[in-house]
Amino acid sequence: MKETGTLAQPKRGGAWDVNRIRSRFPALQEDFGGRPAIFFDNPAGTQVPESVIAAISDYLRRRNANTDGAFETSRRTGEVYEEAHRAAADFMGCRPEEVIYGANMTTLTFHLTRSLAHGISPGDEIVVTRSDHDANVAPWMLLARDTGAVLRWIDLRPEDCTLDMDQAGSLISDKTRVVAIGYASNASGTIHDVKRLVGWARQAGALSFVDAVHYAPHGPLDAAALGCDFLACSPYKFFGPHSGLLYGKKALLEQMEAYKVRPASDDLPVKWETGTQNHEAMAGVTAAIDYLASLSVDFGNAPPEASRRSRLLESWKLIGAWEKGLIRRLLEGLTSIPALTVYGILDPQRLDERVCTFIFRHQDRDPLELARYLAHHNIFAWDGDYYALEPARRLDVADKGGWLRIGLVHYNTPEEADRFLEVVESA
Repeated sequence: MKETGTLAQPKRGGAWDVNRIRSRFPALQEDFGGRPAIFFDNPAGTQVPESVIAAISDYLRRRNANTDGAFETSRRTGEVYEEAHRAAADFMGCRPEEVIYGANMTTLTFHLTRSLAHGISPGDEIVVTRSDHDANVAPWMLLARDTGAVLRWIDLRPEDCTLDMDQAGSLISDKTRVVAIGYASNASGTIHDVKRLVGWARQAGALSFVDAVHYAPHGPLDAAALGCDFLACSPYKFFGPHSGLLYGKKALLEQMEAYKVRPASDDLPVKWETGTQNHEAMAGVTAAIDYLASLSVDFGNAPPEASRRSRLLESWKLIGAWEKGLIRRLLEGLTSIPALTVYGILDPQRLDERVCTFIFRHQDRDPLELARYLAHHNIFAWDGDYYALEPARRLDVADKGGWLRIGLVHYNTPEEADRFLEVVESA
């Protein structure tokens, strides 16, 4: 067995201590079926630290009300609301008024496309990719159907699950109105060249929409630096509660028509946040972002007085170094098992082009059977296509049960990776 617990060291400050991190997550201390679980199901939703649970509980105990009332609990809810937008702005690299909260990324995307329909005409073109989760495909397909627009597809290269960038460059033209792209694939873990695609969209006079759901738990977001017009992510994928976040450029959000009730304000971001919001989730999202920002302080990479945005950026450096070690370990282990076919970027020199998510198939067990076998050993992993319908079709597994998917985050350990590899090999 390889030496464990020493995958990464921060450039300054103290050593990364994964056990110290894990102690903050109650679910990681629980026994499931009499044994601790190995959570490799993170792409569908991560576990949450105690601080998130406490923030949600505190809201429901001491702040539970609607906003804009003349009484104390309503005032406190207003504070939660404002802080949640400031925290999300620090997380996404934008301004608080450019942050829209909603039920989830999918709902927010459908909400947005309904308003964008007013600017789409028959014969206009919308560009999507064959790498994306269907939440970043179906809304645009329906938008094209309802407006008479033409849907154009950026192809997926089966050999390494990257986008065909040469084709993408030729697809985006003066007919393009929207380019919808995923930051990272929720299936293969491939990180796409989003900034270049956003730049091409801007040059063509098109809007750009970035689905950052799968990338958000692994690296820093910076909507302003990307130059995208819209960006969406899901807090329950980055250690928070079930909720959704959408960034939109202020000028666009002000200009576009939002579908809302008549008494709702036209001020941002209220204009786009239909109905009563999930305020307890907002409290939890703030706590999740503050947890991530705290890591850089805990391990000596940032002073406590630094801005939340600065602390977050330093934390991402630590997280990235740790996860890269896990990627390398799993890549070596999975590709050494003859019974497995592993998809995506497998070159150890290209670790910066993927997150710690892997899909594979076993020559003797279908994905559901393998998922059940892993579950018997208290290793939680997903089978199927995870709503990545187009990748499943492109890689010819859609009618074969899809893949077995594992996804690791910064609270996962080398020991867990080794245990997983042992169990898979025993299958």
